[in-house]
Amino acid sequence: MKLKKNIATSEAGFIFNPATGDSFAANPLAADILARAKAGLDAAAIKADILERYDVAPGQLEKDWDDLLAQLREFNLLD
Repeated sequence: MKLKKNIATSEAGFIFNPATGDSFAANPLAADILARAKAGLDAAAIKADILERYDVAPGQLEKDWDDLLAQLREFNLLD
């Protein structure tokens, strides 16, 4: 997952695309994922950390991960 360089995010879950003026709100876990992705962590490292910190089955994580990526693609936030 690689966010476009111009996409602004906050710890509170605010996402802003300055190219379009669109803004979005992410839940706390999604905001954490985006912050880690912007910091350069790869998907495998982020997922491993989530599995360690949260009570979630690997299959559910994969489904939710795919849903998040689909939404980010739909809103043109990924490179």
